[in-house]
Amino acid sequence: MRILIVEDSVLLREGISRLLSDAGHEVVAALPDATQVETAVVEQDPELAILDVRLPPTFTDEGIRAAQRLRATHPELAVLVLSQYVEERYATELIAENTGGLGYLLKDRVADVEEFLTSVETVGSGGTVLDPEVVSQLLTRRRRDARMSRLTERESEVLALMAQGHSNQAIATSLYVSEGSVEKHISSLFAKLDLEPDGSENRRVLAVLAYIGSHK
Repeated sequence: MRILIVEDSVLLREGISRLLSDAGHEVVAALPDATQVETAVVEQDPELAILDVRLPPTFTDEGIRAAQRLRATHPELAVLVLSQYVEERYATELIAENTGGLGYLLKDRVADVEEFLTSVETVGSGGTVLDPEVVSQLLTRRRRDARMSRLTERESEVLALMAQGHSNQAIATSLYVSEGSVEKHISSLFAKLDLEPDGSENRRVLAVLAYIGSHK
């Protein structure tokens, strides 16, 4: 996979580059800030961009804004955002605008090489990866969406596991129920969240957004 890295920390930037190269990926550019991101995307044609949320010069939201611009101008480009700690507003804004080829991870996850590389592959192939800690804080601190009161305790548990990117089979294993039972719970919570079939396969992500949707 052709990958662009945007990270101001030299050590982390070089470390991620090495991990990805050793795993067989091609790092087409490794930038210290977001000033040349769009130029690099046009010139290098990466399949995945990995960006830090906070970048020079202000170290506030340069990275997340760059990610949002890239998703708008290059919708085919997968984006994986790395953050030192949970940035609730930024995470919600980014997730709300995109439903595939998207990841939001805490930097601590990079230390687990296998997990990090799996996340890279998932996002690069069009999947969605949300750090469990990000999901946990967004769900815990969200302002209640009235629709959430419609869910049963089990449906809420299923939705929380969905938000962490678990498959139906993995959810079934975690909750010690059958996969068919999980499918029934998911169909039920979709209906309760007013996410009726529309030909899209993004209802899982939309369900998570409904769960945290008032967080802006």
